[in-house]
Amino acid sequence: QVQLVESGGGLVQAGGSLRLSCAASGRTFSRYDMGWFRQAPGKERECVAAISWSGGYTYYADSVKGRFTISRDNAKNTMYLQMNSLKPEDTAVYYCAARDWAQSIATTDNEYDNWGQGTQVTVSS
Repeated sequence: QVQLVESGGGLVQAGGSLRLSCAASGRTFSRYDMGWFRQAPGKERECVAAISWSGGYTYYADSVKGRFTISRDNAKNTMYLQMNSLKPEDTAVYYCAARDWAQSIATTDNEYDNWGQGTQVTVSS
């Protein structure tokens, strides 16, 4: 098991930026594929970005392409989500997730078995 703790959420105006961090502890961070998910009130949880164990492969939801950047620093056991040009529709609780590395990136929540507690992101108009 790996323990995950998100940070960096908050309140920001539309057009602003935030950087989320996901700190991992426990097992070797570099053996995990990682993902960022979000869930808005009344909506299903969705994957906004994912990254392979090496950082060599990434995935972005269409709604965030060109605005969000996922990255990881395996030496620091940390994953990041840089969010630029934020929109009110980006408002949600953001979660980081991990699963043992595989040949393809996972983009659905049932493929991940380790989750953080979430951090709130609120974008005002």
